[in-house]
Amino acid sequence: MKATKQAPIGVIDSGVGGLTVVKEMLNQLPAERIIYIGDDARCPYGPRSVEEVKQFTLEMAYALSKMGIKMLVVACNTATAVALDDLRNQFAFPVVGVIEPGARAAVRVSTTGRIVVLGTVGTVKSGAYEHAITAISNATQTYQLACPDFVPLVESGQYKSLDIRPIMEKSLNPLVHIDFDTAILGCTHYPLLHDHIQAQLPKGVAIVSSANETVQDVRNTLDHFGLLNEQNTGIAPLFYTTGSLEGFSSIAMDWLELQNPDVRHIIL
Repeated sequence: MKATKQAPIGVIDSGVGGLTVVKEMLNQLPAERIIYIGDDARCPYGPRSVEEVKQFTLEMAYALSKMGIKMLVVACNTATAVALDDLRNQFAFPVVGVIEPGARAAVRVSTTGRIVVLGTVGTVKSGAYEHAITAISNATQTYQLACPDFVPLVESGQYKSLDIRPIMEKSLNPLVHIDFDTAILGCTHYPLLHDHIQAQLPKGVAIVSSANETVQDVRNTLDHFGLLNEQNTGIAPLFYTTGSLEGFSSIAMDWLELQNPDVRHIIL
């Protein structure tokens, strides 16, 4: 059955990181209904095998397909890197990832063509950003750095209460001798650490998140398929988590400035 304009958009992530994309969706596409699944119980995805990430990502996509979504946003860089093609092959609705939009934004912003990608172990190992950046401009130099300590800081909520400067300094220290002018936050969790990351980078380095560019892709895709909802229904986002309701709700309230987010538990 063909999806209608009023059908929801599904968003998936390994945990709460995809809320950074949801935040942009709420700003740019206020008429759209959003159903989000965060796999907090099995987060982080970065250290996991490709097979595991594919399996978990497909499980979330199948759950959302049963809820009648009209498109899927893979708001997880690791999942985008390894599962995007599989998702597009298995589902009839359009699927948008976060890596190509992030790469486009970085190439546009960089004046020297020297770009650093901060990502999970899985995203860095995949080389997906490097390939995406080179496809846009072969006059670029890309340096990738895995920051495995970042996602746990966000998922645990410690980024709000703990002095994390020593962790940030240790994680980003390998960049000291690298000449670059742009850094991609190659994980949707990382924008919640934006100020901490910026404090450790050289002055003048531009920090790029894929969220804004991804939502522009979402809008363009919906418009292309005649699915853009322009009637403001005022329906609040619905969130599902495989993990702690309290932990997810706390970060959703903090990041999205929602008073009482509708957060429910889901078993995949």
